[in-house]
Amino acid sequence: MFEKNLNIGYLLDFYGVLLSDRKRSVMDMYYNEDLSLAEVAEEIGISRQGVRDIIKKSEEELLFYEERLGLAEKLQRVEAETSELCRIADSEKLPSEIHERIVKLSELVRQ
Repeated sequence: MFEKNLNIGYLLDFYGVLLSDRKRSVMDMYYNEDLSLAEVAEEIGISRQGVRDIIKKSEEELLFYEERLGLAEKLQRVEAETSELCRIADSEKLPSEIHERIVKLSELVRQ
């Protein structure tokens, strides 16, 4: 069975701009609009198998980008560390300037 992968959805958000317009459109319909293969096929006028092929190729491309660049994983680690810093900053008596910098960093990472 062809199941949707949450990791691919995340990579699509991260690297989707690197895909061709057609691939990005198909992936957006499938992952973000939650359309079925048949619905996407009807929308763009190709077979269900054609949609599946585009999705598989696009997934491979997104995984290739992440494997080579690793930016999505690095961002997830930075977000985790930033959340931990915010937790510590909220529980400790830190100078206001340090606390403000941690909050700004957290906001920047989440944009």
